[in-house]
Amino acid sequence: MLNGKKIVLGITGSIAAYKACYIIRGLIKKGAEVQVVITPAGKEFITPITLSALTSKPVISEFFAQRDGTWNSHVDLGLWADAMLIAPATAATLGKMAHGVADNMLITTYLSAKAPVFVAPAMDLDMFAHPSTQQNLNILRSYGNHIIEPASGELASHLVGKGRMEEPEQIIAVLEDFFAASAQLKGKKILINAGPTYEKIDPVRFIGNYSSGKMGFALAEACVARGAEVTLLTGPVQEEMVHPAIHRVDVESASEMYDVAVNLYPQMDAAILCAAVADFTPEVVAENKIRRQGDEMILRLVPTRDIAAALGKMKRPDQVLVGFALETHDEQKNATEKRVRKNLDFIVLNSLQDKGAGFCCDTNKISILDRNGKTDYGLKSKKEVAKDIVDRLVAELEQHACQQ
Repeated sequence: MLNGKKIVLGITGSIAAYKACYIIRGLIKKGAEVQVVITPAGKEFITPITLSALTSKPVISEFFAQRDGTWNSHVDLGLWADAMLIAPATAATLGKMAHGVADNMLITTYLSAKAPVFVAPAMDLDMFAHPSTQQNLNILRSYGNHIIEPASGELASHLVGKGRMEEPEQIIAVLEDFFAASAQLKGKKILINAGPTYEKIDPVRFIGNYSSGKMGFALAEACVARGAEVTLLTGPVQEEMVHPAIHRVDVESASEMYDVAVNLYPQMDAAILCAAVADFTPEVVAENKIRRQGDEMILRLVPTRDIAAALGKMKRPDQVLVGFALETHDEQKNATEKRVRKNLDFIVLNSLQDKGAGFCCDTNKISILDRNGKTDYGLKSKKEVAKDIVDRLVAELEQHACQQ
């Protein structure tokens, strides 16, 4: 899995810096190419000469390589890498990463990285347990970074506790597992819809909902990270794409979303229907702005076309269809009935009864219901929730392939 991969290894000022030598050797033995970026404090613990001898590359530490104006481009490094690994990562570096304090070459490279970033913290147990460190780690997780939890054991202070950088073999195994997972959906075409729909009343008013689109965008990123070709069909949202491989299609109304979804689904291996599509739309859309007249206004609504039901009828045996259910009561009963009625392989249930779940949140709490029952998940960031859903999608696609 690591053969031919380009890895930027960031090293910071920790006694655990010596373990970077073993990480480099392990990565190179597996066919990876390693470029070291080290902080000035890191050079106090291990010499660039040693690192350069192991990687066969000059070690990068400063913005300028020479006084003649030759400079090291953090942008080029960020584009070059298939992954960035920061090991060891000190408490100071975690804080700078979390808050964008770009005062050294390593942090500017991190901020420019397009590839996934892995962070292996190393520090004394009290520093690791401190609320500021834990908050910084949570921030980094919310950005999508992969935190390789430190182990417990005897530390440089001779105290015993959690804070010891994970062993090189385990760190390398995490990278291998990641690249193995990144090929799980290679060659698969996935359709995802996201966000709300706007149903026009007149040229300036509409019926809508509070959906931000964050869950659908997180799912799109999670699928493309595993090698899928993703088409993201989105209603009006403020979210921006972060991955150039995602093909984005913008629509406004439920009718427009229906037409595009029905047209694209036959070409797909799977669809995840995450959008909060309006169930009703105005029967008549006024050509001009409606003026206030009288004491009341009656708006007649008619049902929109049901995207999930339409795709469920179209679904071939080799295709997977995933739905979402946002419920306020009788959650499991309503979600199960929806899954069966619309021919979904599984359905993701959200409840507005759960704090931190639903619209306009960066977190979510879900249950997945399929033909075999229900699996509950804890409150997580939407990026982490997306990974859980995609894990389930991968398993469903593999099961379908075995049945063909």
